[in-house]
Amino acid sequence: MKLKASLIAALLLPLAALAQDAWPSRPITFVVPFPPGGPTDLMARLIGPALSKRLNVPVVVENRAGASGNIGTGQVVRAKPDGYTILLAASGNLSANQYLYPKLGFDPVKDLTPIIQISKFPLVLEVSETNSKIRSFKDYVEAARNPANRVTFGSASNGTPQHLGGELFKSKAKVEIDHIPYKGAGPAIVDLMGGQITSMFDILGSSLPHIKSGKLRPLAVTTRTRSPQLPDVPSISELGYPDFEYYAWHGISTTAGTPKPIVTRLNTEIQAIFAEPAFKEKWLEIGSEVVAGTPEQFEALIKTEAGKMQTLIKGLNIQLD
Repeated sequence: MKLKASLIAALLLPLAALAQDAWPSRPITFVVPFPPGGPTDLMARLIGPALSKRLNVPVVVENRAGASGNIGTGQVVRAKPDGYTILLAASGNLSANQYLYPKLGFDPVKDLTPIIQISKFPLVLEVSETNSKIRSFKDYVEAARNPANRVTFGSASNGTPQHLGGELFKSKAKVEIDHIPYKGAGPAIVDLMGGQITSMFDILGSSLPHIKSGKLRPLAVTTRTRSPQLPDVPSISELGYPDFEYYAWHGISTTAGTPKPIVTRLNTEIQAIFAEPAFKEKWLEIGSEVVAGTPEQFEALIKTEAGKMQTLIKGLNIQLD
């Protein structure tokens, strides 16, 4: 019986290899767990066409927003592990939400397979250029410390980098600013420009066009050093908070159990996309470093950042609004 089973397995092995060699043979769904218009959506729409060209199949970007990215993430978790459903996840989805949502329904470390890290963004503290009296970082801190004022900061949703970056700043600066969560960065930016909220700690990629157009005023960036895209904007660490640092990152994952050759193929093709000078230039324009390492490097980042988020969320007793 054992011999017969071994013979059958040996006969089937070439067929399995052939099936994997044929991948992909149909469209790939590229899930973005946030609404259109934000940085995550923008990155997917840059990568999608380039990946489609390299794989010779359509790569369809699908926005599945809601619950701080948990709905779209859950869709990929539950997908068939065949590489035809991939996720463009923000750092919140993979490292923070598990400590904010007690009934998440999945484990982002165990239930997803990392493919590649694609970004590292500074956050930029910003206000409306035309609808705010705040003109500098000093003005902002003074306004937040004045009990007569209600200073607010918007975010793309609970648990996003915009939210957690603001909470970390509140703790370090010992100020009171109220968090206003939105369903995506796009709607929050619209309200910021209109003066409905005071400020945002936004990912540079989604706010940079509005800063360049003069609609938003950048006050400071959250990385230890200044951003090459905003060389005249100081970092919070150089404005009296030397130990302050916070940044956002993004990556691409797929369903746990996806065959390793498919994960390797996706990683290889996306690395090749980032190596193209024209694409690299576009990526730098959206405000991110060019990051494109191995699946193992991305997995290590997720685990390290999850530990940091656990410390931050529990240490500051951050709760959902």
